[in-house]
Amino acid sequence: MSKKTGRFAILEQFLADGIHYIFGNPGTVEQGFLDALSEYPELKYILTLQETVAVMAADGYARATQKPTVVQIHSTPGLGNAIGALYQAKRGHSPLVVIGGDAGIKYQAMDAQMAGDLVALAEPVTKWATMVVEPSSLLRVLRRAIKIAATPPMGPVYVCLPQDILDAPVVEEVFPTSFPSTRVIPDDESLKAAAMMLAAAENPIIFVGDGVAFSGAQAELTHVAELLGAQVWESDAGELNMSQAHPLYQGATGHMFGSQSLPITSQADVNLVCGTYLLPEVFPTLGNIFAPGAKVIHIDLNAYEIAKNHPVDLGLVSDPKLTLAKLATLLEGLMTDEQKAKAEARTQKIASAKVAKREEELERDRSFQNSTPLHLSQFMAELATQLPPDAIIFDEALTNSPAVTRYRPTTEPGHYFLTRGGSLGVGIPGAIGAKLAHPEKPVIGFTGDGGAMYTIQALWSAARHNINAKFVVCNNRSYRILQLNIQAYWNEQNIPTHDFPLSFDLSHPAIRFDEMARALGIEAVRVEKPEEIAGAIALALSHNGPFLIDLVLEGNVHPEMIGIRCGQ
Repeated sequence: MSKKTGRFAILEQFLADGIHYIFGNPGTVEQGFLDALSEYPELKYILTLQETVAVMAADGYARATQKPTVVQIHSTPGLGNAIGALYQAKRGHSPLVVIGGDAGIKYQAMDAQMAGDLVALAEPVTKWATMVVEPSSLLRVLRRAIKIAATPPMGPVYVCLPQDILDAPVVEEVFPTSFPSTRVIPDDESLKAAAMMLAAAENPIIFVGDGVAFSGAQAELTHVAELLGAQVWESDAGELNMSQAHPLYQGATGHMFGSQSLPITSQADVNLVCGTYLLPEVFPTLGNIFAPGAKVIHIDLNAYEIAKNHPVDLGLVSDPKLTLAKLATLLEGLMTDEQKAKAEARTQKIASAKVAKREEELERDRSFQNSTPLHLSQFMAELATQLPPDAIIFDEALTNSPAVTRYRPTTEPGHYFLTRGGSLGVGIPGAIGAKLAHPEKPVIGFTGDGGAMYTIQALWSAARHNINAKFVVCNNRSYRILQLNIQAYWNEQNIPTHDFPLSFDLSHPAIRFDEMARALGIEAVRVEKPEEIAGAIALALSHNGPFLIDLVLEGNVHPEMIGIRCGQ
């Protein structure tokens, strides 16, 4: 048994659990274990300049590895800085183990500088939050936190580690955390009932989320969809749950407005929901989202999400991979020749419609072929020809994301990550985390100009640690997503169309991301014309080290009005 103090024991616990990265921003009350890091060269500390960056880079690493990932933050101000990013991680079910410092239990009655109820602050944005108050339970609590973070439904946890606890002698043994198996399957009767409902469907639809990816159930999902001839829509998803190139894959339901999702959800007579909840919009439909009399089957390891907002006919708290595999076997035996023929006809119809829709989109893109300012389709058409097949994309392009997947549809799990949770700024740090998880693969992170400014200091971390990720800032000089959202609001409220609020306009003064990148130690280039695209991409991909492309895109902006209108 180790005779060292707690600050050494927690680092040994991380190593016992196969954890080799800590993403953090140091503070005074964490100085002891940060000092101890030098004795454990197997643990690499990724220094970030703000807590949001630490959480978001760890989020990217955790998503790419699907393993518990450690974040170190400071006490009350540090936790406050991290709240938005922790919210994002909670909504996205990232297995983050966040450790925060505190001056010491002996000082808590003093209500001194930087004092705060840290556990209460963290509770709304974590799966579990606690403080270690007894040295003899330090490692026990830490192992519990690691287990909770990594057990489905996964999510961030917060453990406050007071300095006097870490300075106390260790009385516990270091051993690996135990993780329970969640590979559970429903009873035969329930599975048969689900199979019979689906086999009899005339127009089935499947809605999926990241529970599919976490379970590794992409192949099983695809098999069930092909047997049924069912459209597959993602809902609240950020992972690759099905090949984006598959004829049955349709994209995502609405993100902002329930009115955009309702035409999708109200089509089917039988709905299969797997690994997600319905529905994730900011302004959801308050009434029934399904067709009258439609059946709903929901498979999820997260019982809380089943029937959370809408009734289901059959809810199965089970592992998606095992459940879908068994469901496919039952369907193969249950479906009549007539039902199989109808499923094949549905598949052909869905595939033809998807091809036609893509051709319409490509034809529209062709109208931008030689235009300036640029359209992202011009950039993506070229990137698709140069990007290696095993490249990983971390996508926070937001309003430009459709062009990303249109020209570079991802087919393999673990090679595409979409921002999720609603907090801006994950594009750059998320790509950093993904690259650390897969140093052998090219990684390219897309972000917008608005999102980039939330975490631009992440570029410094990429330079400091020579993290060879590539970054593209889709610089349309505006909060474009807000412009699109307010158009929907005007339409809903019967408000005549007029100029967008200038608070959505980022055009003046102009933000030079290429210059900021160089100031933070990153090579960069600004792209403004079609003829500059190919060379910039080739330069970025061949450069040995992190590289940023400041891609100036078309946008609805009015720099001439800024400063003229009072207060704007």
